[in-house]
Amino acid sequence: MATPEQEQEQGGQILVCVDLSSQDVDASVALVRKACLDCGFFYLINHGIEEEEFGEIYEESRKFFDLPIEEKMKVFRNEKARGYTPFEDETLDPFKQTKGDCKEGYYIGPEASESESCLANPFHGRNQWPSPDLLPAWRETMEKYYQHALSVGRRVIRLIAQALNLDATFFEKPGLMDAPMAYIRLLHYSGEVSNPEVGIFGAGAHSDYGMITLLSTDGVPGLQICKRKDEIPQVWEEVQPVKGAYIVNLGDMLERWSNGVFRMERRWAC
Repeated sequence: MATPEQEQEQGGQILVCVDLSSQDVDASVALVRKACLDCGFFYLINHGIEEEEFGEIYEESRKFFDLPIEEKMKVFRNEKARGYTPFEDETLDPFKQTKGDCKEGYYIGPEASESESCLANPFHGRNQWPSPDLLPAWRETMEKYYQHALSVGRRVIRLIAQALNLDATFFEKPGLMDAPMAYIRLLHYSGEVSNPEVGIFGAGAHSDYGMITLLSTDGVPGLQICKRKDEIPQVWEEVQPVKGAYIVNLGDMLERWSNGVFRMERRWAC
């Protein structure tokens, strides 16, 4: 089970920490099940992605977001949901927000060639890339990280399958995840402080629509989660970043697939 160093206490509650390198698979599965029954959030450590690679991702991200808006708009998000999204382009909680999210972002998805039949799928397609003259290492850095993060995600999903009392390879059956719609989402927040009283948020309260999200942070706090979205009033708790760890959260799809056994709760960025 998790050691005290592998647990982070948030307002009297515990966000469990799963060690992906652990040889004790049963203990890891038990931790994942505990987290998924409780709130659908947990830390993931020793996942195999080195600190140096995270550093490269953040550095290349910074270079892109530092470009003039004219350059960034050349790769504005296309019909395949690839590319740049400007500040306030998205409003994740339109019922409470008075303006869009105080963040800009960049979508990178699975790459498909023009000849592949999957282009008929509305979300399968080609990625957009900044000019290599401006950012020569950008595409290579992102594509390498995409494959590494996808591998981590598949390993986590094996633990989730076992936590549902299924075979570890249940979600690897033919046709189920042959071409997963996995995205890298690079985010840059403006630094404007959230003010819920007037409807200003870094990212409005929301849940993710997919199966799981692997959230990496640069160490700056700001993520808050609501462990009981149906309670009134809702209680929001801050999740502190842990160096080198992912924060994993479940999405809407997994909650539906588990018939509501595993919980998907809401989060927002302040």
